[in-house]
Amino acid sequence: MKRRKFISLLGGAVAVLPFAARAERSTLPTIGILGGESPDKFASSLAAFYRGLREHGFVGGQNVAVEYRWAENNLERLPALASDLVQHHVSVIAALQGSRPAVAAKAATSTIPIVFANGGDPVKLGLVARLNRPSGNVTGVSFLLNALAAKRLELLHELVPSARVIGFLVNPTNPSYQAEQRDVQLAARLLGLELVIESASSADDIAVAFASLAQRRIGAFVNAADVFFDRQREQIVALSAEYALPAMYHTSGFARSGGLISYGTSVDEAHRLAGTYTGRILKGEKPGDLPVQQAVKVDLAINLKTAKVLGLTFPITLLSRAAEVIE
Repeated sequence: MKRRKFISLLGGAVAVLPFAARAERSTLPTIGILGGESPDKFASSLAAFYRGLREHGFVGGQNVAVEYRWAENNLERLPALASDLVQHHVSVIAALQGSRPAVAAKAATSTIPIVFANGGDPVKLGLVARLNRPSGNVTGVSFLLNALAAKRLELLHELVPSARVIGFLVNPTNPSYQAEQRDVQLAARLLGLELVIESASSADDIAVAFASLAQRRIGAFVNAADVFFDRQREQIVALSAEYALPAMYHTSGFARSGGLISYGTSVDEAHRLAGTYTGRILKGEKPGDLPVQQAVKVDLAINLKTAKVLGLTFPITLLSRAAEVIE
């Protein structure tokens, strides 16, 4: 989808305006959106962010301006992009698409309010001092990803009980991967399953990992909750299809991209909450007085088209619990 067309579909978002138009609207407060990827894969969550913003009366292009800075998966660009937003004197920075944008924004300014939405631990990341009272210029929304890993394995086992050997892909550069790996290993033992673990931190690594898992004759696959894997969503879904693997993922974006099943915190809901905080800050509230929110809504998404290709039938117990069914 073309960038300009994408932005026009957001219904309240506004693309980077021509210079003359920006000059006319210079009196408007400005939101700086800092993202690690491109907007094309982020449409649903970005639209949710704008829904939250509208709950406090702000509509992009009407009473608030928006400046976008996308790293296009080149995360080394984030510090420079964050600094650029600071130089544009934006009113608030919304650091989205993972923890790296938030860390870069915090390093760039100690005065401009920052609102984040990511699955990392904001205290361990150094974004806030305390969850209940951040006290600085940063607040936002944290959502569970790693904590649901064991449940994802249980649901995959419910769907494919005949699969006794399960592949598990982790990113060793993620500081949370060991804790998630321990949770999945414990769940596998309790279910009587053999877990085959492979590591990947690049696109090439992912391809090698899948080839290795195939040699081990795994019966199903699950990947760790990781922003890097989100960025490689199409590759992972395509490889799961190539090797005909029933696969469980951690966000609904995988199911929408052709993945079999996903279970995790609603990333869209987390970004809606981030939008509400951004609106409250624009109205004068201080980020240090806004507790970090924990997004608790959990969504199960299933793709019936992919199930048909794999020759699987979803149990009624899973179908009835699904928040999203792709047919």
